[in-house]
Amino acid sequence: MLFATLVAAAESVAGTSKRTAKVVALGDLLRQLDPAEVEAAVGFLVGRPRQGRVGVGWSAVRGLPTASATAATLTIADVDRTISRVEGIAGPGSVAHRHAELGALFAAATEPEGQFLGRLLLGELRQGALEGVMADAVAKAASVPIALVRRAAMFNGDLGHTAMVALTRGAPGLKEIGLEVLRPVQPMLAGTAPDVAAALAETGPASVEWKLDGARIQVHRDGDDIAIFTRNLNDITERLPSVAWTVRALPVRRVVLDGESIGLDEDGRPHRFQDTMSRFSRDRREPNGAAAAIGLQAFFFDVLLVDDDDLVDRPLAERLTVLDAIAPTLRLPALTTADPATAEAFAVDAVDAGHEGVMVKSLDSPYQAGRRGGSWRKVKPVRTLDLVVLAAEWGHGRRTGWLSNLHLGARGPDGGFVMVGKTFKGLTDDLLRWQTERLQALAVGTEGHVVHVRPDLVVEVALDGVQASTRYPGGVALRFARVRRYREDKRAADADRIEDVQALLA
Repeated sequence: MLFATLVAAAESVAGTSKRTAKVVALGDLLRQLDPAEVEAAVGFLVGRPRQGRVGVGWSAVRGLPTASATAATLTIADVDRTISRVEGIAGPGSVAHRHAELGALFAAATEPEGQFLGRLLLGELRQGALEGVMADAVAKAASVPIALVRRAAMFNGDLGHTAMVALTRGAPGLKEIGLEVLRPVQPMLAGTAPDVAAALAETGPASVEWKLDGARIQVHRDGDDIAIFTRNLNDITERLPSVAWTVRALPVRRVVLDGESIGLDEDGRPHRFQDTMSRFSRDRREPNGAAAAIGLQAFFFDVLLVDDDDLVDRPLAERLTVLDAIAPTLRLPALTTADPATAEAFAVDAVDAGHEGVMVKSLDSPYQAGRRGGSWRKVKPVRTLDLVVLAAEWGHGRRTGWLSNLHLGARGPDGGFVMVGKTFKGLTDDLLRWQTERLQALAVGTEGHVVHVRPDLVVEVALDGVQASTRYPGGVALRFARVRRYREDKRAADADRIEDVQALLA
């Protein structure tokens, strides 16, 4: 199939907000694919090439030849092969070699293809064809139950491969895909709730657990073989020898555990998230198994398999009983309750101990990997800041024609503003229309796709915290910022100070 056909389908998906229309467009495309193209095509459409991160930065893409082909000749296989070659380039001369490969690809692309490729390689594709919509499209195209598609994708951790099996072997092929030790499983995800009472109203009797601000890990053991995976299913076994040592010591032959890895200080308080992440490459254990000072600790909150017993479809209450039996000292702090007051007190203790909040999980819930449903709810205090809009970037995909990604600043000591991050999240269509008109009226200059504006508008953003950063002059960057509302009742002089933002590092 021509790559241009896939790009046109992606643009069609991006141009509608209707989920059913997205599913129909993607399903029609999937039915036209050659089986050998399916895995690559699905990766392109969900914004993640099947090769994973290719290591291409903005400077590399910006320096490539402009896509200028007048006729579409590239195929999906052409693009997939080029990305595979680029991903494998290393050693002396690799930068020039990578640039030559990508340059040839872009030179053969039409303008729409080049724009799509640039966003794909930079990880900026947000056209709406995400995993949930794609799973529905696979089920529709292959005429199989969506539950079978989700379950197969859960177990093999690869929606592209699942799509290929569904389209070539149908329901019987999907049913053959099951849990395999040492092969990662898509993690079960949580919805949100404003407070523990609301969460318990959804879940009923629940396991209420500390929500750590660490790194999600999935640990597999088969005899002496250990494999550790991230939330994104990347293999990080070599980076966490202390976790491997700990799991190897458990009284089991085979096990699959879900949990969190985090650094703690001497008082048991958590290290900052970015410090935990930086330790991933430095975790070590001494020969006698004693943890080094910089080591990470593992806490587990679920178990999917023990020896030959597959627990995925068992209720959480049963899974936790098994987990308590095999790894009681590694359990995440938790309590079982249906009482909102008891759960709220536990949540307060979690925050006082330096953690994000709590997870509230239905005791009846099976492990629904890869899904974000009502069985698990996360509850954490919402931090907000009032910041000033310094600039905005023109959007793409379904946000083409709107000023979308906001550059945000805090009030500096000299009366100016210090940039602390960007966000495009939380913006409704109505808000996008309003801010595009308003920001254009405040424009003072442009730089490529960025419109710089007079610092007059104050926007309230919610965030998960901040992290130390050398990218911005204030030394901090926002984490998971999203727009809550514009504060037209506030002047720029009323915005939060850079000192307020920096204080959140603590």
